[in-house]
Amino acid sequence: MFKNKLCQLLNIEYPILQGGMAWVATAELAAAVSNAGGLGVIGSGHMPPDALRKEIQKAKVLTSKVFGVNIMLMSPFVKEVMQVVIDERVPVVTTGAGNPGEYIPALKAIGSKVIPVVASVALAKRLERIGVDAIIAEGWESGGHVGEVSTMSLVPLVADAVSIPVIAAGGIADSRGIIAALALGAAGVQIGTRFVASKECTAHDNYKQAVIKAKERSTVLTGVSTGHPVRVIANKLTREYLEREKNGASEAELEKMGAGKLRAAVIDGDVDNGSVMIGQIAGMVEEVKSVDEIIQELVKGLPTVVENINHIVQS
Repeated sequence: MFKNKLCQLLNIEYPILQGGMAWVATAELAAAVSNAGGLGVIGSGHMPPDALRKEIQKAKVLTSKVFGVNIMLMSPFVKEVMQVVIDERVPVVTTGAGNPGEYIPALKAIGSKVIPVVASVALAKRLERIGVDAIIAEGWESGGHVGEVSTMSLVPLVADAVSIPVIAAGGIADSRGIIAALALGAAGVQIGTRFVASKECTAHDNYKQAVIKAKERSTVLTGVSTGHPVRVIANKLTREYLEREKNGASEAELEKMGAGKLRAAVIDGDVDNGSVMIGQIAGMVEEVKSVDEIIQELVKGLPTVVENINHIVQS
């Protein structure tokens, strides 16, 4: 069905990437997405190198398909986890929170595809010049760390500015979102929030239920004053955080307040005092399904969306 540049580049059946969500995107979820025809991605977050190696090796047991690892370039273990990725010859590496330039030669030497997440046209152009293989243009509708531009504005701007494949991220949870992304010039999509509510996701059930219960206005942005905005579901933690932020708390104080809170929500299930990093599209997620069911729904719904558009355009 899909034989576009992105599918050929990554050797995948469908141009659907799973977001590399820290604590959420484990080997189990990544393998399930790859087995279903997309590209599963292990989220390394601030994971120590030994822990990441175990996740990669587990994924290799669970799938024979291509999968990737997302590396946060601000991680205190970035050099060590990058070496693990190289040692394990991971075929795809997505990156966030920085410029992966210094690691590109070593990754290219083992044949890895390098795909950074960007929130601006300027960074996309700069990264294309240093040899990345594709770009993930992520709008501020996404969960977790976000930029300042919406997906609908960012994707066509980036697609017009670079010649490599662009992957749209942020606000995509169904077939309509995929078609919209393709219409904006993207070659594929990255989806995070929808995959949280999947059977293979190992996140605590409280976390999954928080996604299902969320509406389009359930999320807030924290950390705007520090220059590092994060989209999360509003709860007891965010109310206290935003109050301190409003009253001029220092960046160090705010950072300390948020330390360990994502793990508390994802692993321990504390969705009141933990950080529930979820995108605005959570309002469309109504139930937990298997990854295969989710991807098949996404793919099988595409012809109907196109047919509806053709009917409108030709009427």
